[in-house]
Amino acid sequence: MRVVVIGGGAAGFFSAINIAEKHPDWKITILEKSSKLLSKVKVSGGGRCNVTNGRSAPAELIPFYPRGNKKLYSVFKQFSTSDMVDWLSQRGVSTHMEEDLRMFPSTDNSQTIIDCFLDQCKKLNITIKTNWSLDQITQNGAEWLIKSTAESLIADKVVIATGSSPATWKILQKVGFKVTNPVPSLFTFNIKDERINGLMGLAFPNASVKITNTKLEESGPMLITHWGLSGPAILKLSSWGARELHQINYKFSILINFLGDLSPNKVREDLLVQKNNHPKRKITNYPIYDLPKRFWTQICVYCGVDEEIPFGELPKKQANKLVEELTQGLYSVNGKSTFKEEFVTSGGIKLSEVDLNTFEARRFTGLYLAGEVLDIDALTGGFNFQACWSGGWIISQSI
Repeated sequence: MRVVVIGGGAAGFFSAINIAEKHPDWKITILEKSSKLLSKVKVSGGGRCNVTNGRSAPAELIPFYPRGNKKLYSVFKQFSTSDMVDWLSQRGVSTHMEEDLRMFPSTDNSQTIIDCFLDQCKKLNITIKTNWSLDQITQNGAEWLIKSTAESLIADKVVIATGSSPATWKILQKVGFKVTNPVPSLFTFNIKDERINGLMGLAFPNASVKITNTKLEESGPMLITHWGLSGPAILKLSSWGARELHQINYKFSILINFLGDLSPNKVREDLLVQKNNHPKRKITNYPIYDLPKRFWTQICVYCGVDEEIPFGELPKKQANKLVEELTQGLYSVNGKSTFKEEFVTSGGIKLSEVDLNTFEARRFTGLYLAGEVLDIDALTGGFNFQACWSGGWIISQSI
């Protein structure tokens, strides 16, 4: 049996290794367009490789997949995060879980994962060809003809695992696949505003952010950056709103509650407590709710609060303005920025084109698809990789 895996990334390598382990006499070939293998694994988690997540039950996982969601329940039932941890352990790679349930190799080095995969390929005699650019793929009876500008290969089974590749999507459209046009997902918000200017690096442990005129709202840690806002709350919003925000060219407004779920009335009451209990304290020296001092001072000045006045002299107008800015601050977003080195897209081959029990194309026998070439994407936390591992595993068992 000749199996060709197109794409030298996470899903491609994982499929190839598991197929070869099950069928050591088969001829397995990985074709990679660039000269670099597993490049996305290399940069994941800031070079530490967020290989999976500590949540293991399918019901716990699917809420983290804006595209895929409930359709992935059966996928994770077949091969979940705990299965991936066991798989790595059996091949000499230990992992550890952090407080937020992200999981990394114990070395905290992505090269550990890369070395594991490459060692397995060498051990299993898997052929790896780099700088191999797919030009055309056609079905000829029970076989597949795979062409590049330099050579042609014949395969009995083909696994497409090229990731978010517009070139591959065009080739697959010629074969007859339906594609959801890709748009960026997981991005930060570009904001220029005097209220947060110069405050890069300041974090808010539990902010609530809502995109106006939509139902999109998320909460969680938020970070002020050089270009605007980032952090889990923002990234979750960008992922769930990927297509909607693309349609409006990433120009929209957000309402921010820097205090999470605290209501304006509660904040107003707490300001009054400060006014009554500590009338002589200088307001700008004593941030409420442990807000970052630089932010508190800047927002006080923005609200017209004199830097020298104490709580006892805080005018009602300025107090109301402070409450509004802390719980319902309106900010204009004008554009996006890529999150770190990671780039995730919403879009790809429609999931209706694939039988998720096998990941085989419904209309093309012997052709399988896994990873981000499909219209599957997730929030940060090892979830995108887990979709690759699960899909790759199911393909290997199916083939």
